Amino acid sequence: MNSVIVVAIDGPAGSGKSSVSKAVATQLGFSYYDTGAAYRALAWAARAAGIDVSDEAAVVAVHHSMSYVASEDPTNQFFHVDGTDVTQAIRGSDVSGTVSAIAQHPQVRKDLVEHFRTVIAQCANPGIIMEGRDITTVVAPDADVRVLLTAAEEVRIQRREAEMGGTISAPIAQALKDRDRKDQTVVDFMNAAPGVSVLDSGPLNLEETVEAMLEIIHNQTGLTSAR
Repeated sequence: MNSVIVVAIDGPAGSGKSSVSKAVATQLGFSYYDTGAAYRALAWAARAAGIDVSDEAAVVAVHHSMSYVASEDPTNQFFHVDGTDVTQAIRGSDVSGTVSAIAQHPQVRKDLVEHFRTVIAQCANPGIIMEGRDITTVVAPDADVRVLLTAAEEVRIQRREAEMGGTISAPIAQALKDRDRKDQTVVDFMNAAPGVSVLDSGPLNLEETVEAMLEIIHNQTGLTSAR
C-alpha cells in the first residue's frame, strides 16, 4: 500500500455499497472508485466489439485494447470507453446480464486487480474508498480499513425495487439472486474474511449507515469527517 489511507468495502448487490461509499468519500475528502463499473465498462466494450464473452482470450484482447477513464470524484461519477461516455449505458440490463460472464475469467480478474492497485498507488487525495466484491480479500487485503457491508436478501430486493421506480419485484428479485449466485462462484462476498468488520445496513437508513461506516473508519484510523 502507499501513503494514502485505503478503505476497502465489499458486499452483495443492494447492500448500499455505492451510496454509502460515495457519501463517506465526500465527507472525508477521499477519492472514490467503483470497481464494479470497470467490469461493466469491459462488458459494454465486449458487447460493442461483438465478441463471444465466454471466450476469455477475446475478452482479454478487448480489455488490453480499450481506453478506460473513470471518475474518482464521489460527487461527479462518469465513465468513458474509447472516448465514448458510457456512464448510463453500463447500467443497462444488457450489460448487467454480461458482467457475471466477464467476471468468470481468471485473467480478466487478474488484469483488473492490477488496474485497481494502480489506481490506489496513484491516488492524489489523502485517501480512497474502493468498493466492490473482492476488495477486502484480493485487491487490497492490507487496506487500512476493511468492511463487509451487508443486508438481508429481502431488504436488498426492496431497495432494488425502489431504485427502479417500484417495478414488479419478481424479476428484480430473481436478477439479484442470479447475480449473487454467479458471482459467488468466483469470490465470497457474503462472509467476512478474518480482520474484516461487518456492517449490516438492513435496519439502518442511508444516513445511519454512513455514520456507522465513518465510526468504523474513525475507530481504526483516528480520522474524523472533514465536512
